Amino acid sequence: MFSDGLIFPALALACLGWVVPRLLAAFWPEGVRPLILLSLTATAILFLLSSAVFVGLYLAGGVPLSALFNAGIAPFVLHFGRLGLVSALFWAPMTILSVAGLPKYWVTERW
Repeated sequence: MFSDGLIFPALALACLGWVVPRLLAAFWPEGVRPLILLSLTATAILFLLSSAVFVGLYLAGGVPLSALFNAGIAPFVLHFGRLGLVSALFWAPMTILSVAGLPKYWVTERW
């Protein structure tokens, strides 16, 4: 029972860590500076996505949305922001590997 609540969300976040930079690279220019900007953009997107995943997990667990906002917006943002940062343990290694492999697909720029 404990593994069902942990393994599937962790696996989903790790897969997102691989997919998001690859999707961004399809529309991103080639080069070292754009690669750094792509990394930062992917990190921001993954932070927001992982926070949204945790909101979804709370809602799927039966917590009403109004209960999440009882204390106000600031505690809501801080709590789910902290969860989004902690989830970087799952998606950050995959993001690093995904971004590191992007230059081998460059056509016009050289590493």
